[in-house]
Amino acid sequence: MKKIVLASNNSKKIKEIKEILKGLNYEVFSLNDMNINIDVEEDGKTFEENSQKKANEIYKYLKSMGEQDFLVLADDSGLEVDSLNGAPGVYSARYAGEHGDDYKNNIKLLDEMKNFSGKDRNARFVCVISLINEFGEIKVVRGEVEGYIIKELKNEGGFGYDPLFFYEGFNKTFGEATAEEKNSISHRGNALKKLKDILSDKI
Repeated sequence: MKKIVLASNNSKKIKEIKEILKGLNYEVFSLNDMNINIDVEEDGKTFEENSQKKANEIYKYLKSMGEQDFLVLADDSGLEVDSLNGAPGVYSARYAGEHGDDYKNNIKLLDEMKNFSGKDRNARFVCVISLINEFGEIKVVRGEVEGYIIKELKNEGGFGYDPLFFYEGFNKTFGEATAEEKNSISHRGNALKKLKDILSDKI
């Protein structure tokens, strides 16, 4: 069975990706599963740049180790708020300074938006996934979902900005949605559905 190596050690993200890709004839591994200890600096200006950089670096490492018959999947994702000129954007995971502190990032976002109301609170989640095969050929897909930012942190379900992101189709936040609900329409779910089509056709 061909393996997909996820260029991530984010356990919640990995679980989400595995859930959406199940049913395909691929075995999915994280960097930890592969004993790869590489922390790729995400210094790109766009989600596309970051996801391709992560995929390329892990691809080069796997080739140098003699790995064959593999795919590397890397995603970069985040939240864009129009009234903040697209922020937090590529800085979503480290918006408050420290990488991966969801609570501080959420509090900072609420503070930045405290004077906004109505359509000024519109936002979207964006996910860009890069997939590289063993020959170095790359495919890039993008998924988005529109919603808006609520005015207070109600719960801490999900991860990232999920507790603040209200999706009108569900009449609740991503933090309140079940994994099945979220995966059916999320930015990552949308991008992975496009990716499944590519994987089904064999990259």
